[in-house]
Amino acid sequence: MPPPDLMDVLARVFRLPRGRTFDLLLLLAAAVWTAWSGLYTVPSDSVGVIQRFGQYLRQVEPGLHIKIPFGVDVATILPVKRQLKQEFGFATLGATNPYQNSREADAETQMVTGDLNSALVEWVVQYRVADPLKFLFQIRDPQATLRDVSESVMREAVGDRTVDEVITIGRQEIEVEALARMQALSAKYELGISIDQVQLKNVNPPQPVQASFNEVNQAQQEKEKLINQARREYNKVIPLAEGEKDQRVREAEGYKLKRVNEAEGDVARFDAVLAEYLKAPEVTKRRIYLETLQEVLPNLRSKIILDEKGRQILPLMQLDRQVPAVAP
Repeated sequence: MPPPDLMDVLARVFRLPRGRTFDLLLLLAAAVWTAWSGLYTVPSDSVGVIQRFGQYLRQVEPGLHIKIPFGVDVATILPVKRQLKQEFGFATLGATNPYQNSREADAETQMVTGDLNSALVEWVVQYRVADPLKFLFQIRDPQATLRDVSESVMREAVGDRTVDEVITIGRQEIEVEALARMQALSAKYELGISIDQVQLKNVNPPQPVQASFNEVNQAQQEKEKLINQARREYNKVIPLAEGEKDQRVREAEGYKLKRVNEAEGDVARFDAVLAEYLKAPEVTKRRIYLETLQEVLPNLRSKIILDEKGRQILPLMQLDRQVPAVAP
């Protein structure tokens, strides 16, 4: 009970008898509770779907809104602009979405591959609420349905491939194929969900054979490493040898062309000289003789010119004297 002075003040303000003050407090509390239950806020990344007596009424945008209290109007907030995710095989601590992970994580990850081997597959599905009306009214539990669809599609994609493909080279193909199938099934079931990405996390063999598989995988990596090293050495040596080969071939072709052109030029020159010789033999002989002397004489160290008429005179030749060579 409020203090007596407060009761007196309220009675005087509302002009009520002293015994009716408690009823006034109850009335005020009811009014406050009614106003509080009639107000609701839609976050900026969400929309509100209003149902009146369970029937769809309208869709409201982010902001502060008023609805009829006492369960007449029910506002359901859907995060249409937020990207949600579902995790399979593991769980993130502190997740607020109850459908983000499952309690049967171990059972979800155990899958059989196409070659009848076993693999532990962990993956994530990222999605958004695209159609609030279909999300609320078309399927009873769309997020649980999405988990079932995701697991079914992933088991089918893994079952079509060998264990080596699932663990090593086929991961991207599985992601693309699973995304396409999940989108098709989501549209077929009218879940009101848009699936944005499917991403494989950890893909491992079962625990009893994991050590042996790691050894095989390490051996394969070592093999690829040696192959890459050999290719690197090959790329160093072979292109260089091919370049040198091409250079030698081009040099030989250039030398061949040069020799052929020189020979053809000599033949043409000889034909020209022969034609002139046939026209004037004596003149041509003398010209050739003079041209030859012009080329030979500059290379001689000394020159001795004797007169044919001076046969009675004994010429003096200093044979023991070294005559310097004349530069051409």
